[in-house]
Amino acid sequence: MRLVILGCGRVGSMLAALMTREGHDVTIIDTNPSAFRRLPSGFSGNTVVGTGIDQECLQRSGIEQADGFVAVTNGDNRNIMAAQMARHVFHVPKVIARIYDPIRAQAYQELGIDTLCSTAIGSGVLQDYFLGRPFRSIEQYIGLCDLIARSVHGGQTEREGEGA
Repeated sequence: MRLVILGCGRVGSMLAALMTREGHDVTIIDTNPSAFRRLPSGFSGNTVVGTGIDQECLQRSGIEQADGFVAVTNGDNRNIMAAQMARHVFHVPKVIARIYDPIRAQAYQELGIDTLCSTAIGSGVLQDYFLGRPFRSIEQYIGLCDLIARSVHGGQTEREGEGA
């Protein structure tokens, strides 16, 4: 698999290390060249300095041949913009963006962009831990974004509220 990762923080660098260890072709993008120090010694992938929302930067990453793209920077806006470019401009088959805001994560999910909301997942895991419940599936934790969005919008998602 050819994977392009935007963001060489804790999650991006760990994912890059795991994927290259299994023999996958990985390119990781970050605005800060010193972020690449998080990668393990002997990292066999490629690194690109850039924002990831710039078409030229994405082309330098080899996105046109990528099988997957993941955006895990610390900015929701950058992650969703980069994911939309990967999906709609470069037609990458598997695209996902980490979004911290559960309401925004749900909204983009409804627009066809796969999202991973670590806020909802983490909160759900902690809730289950403290209440002594068995842990749920990842899909159930991701579904918490919809629950949160509905509670904020009076029982409707943003999309449903627009048509009412």
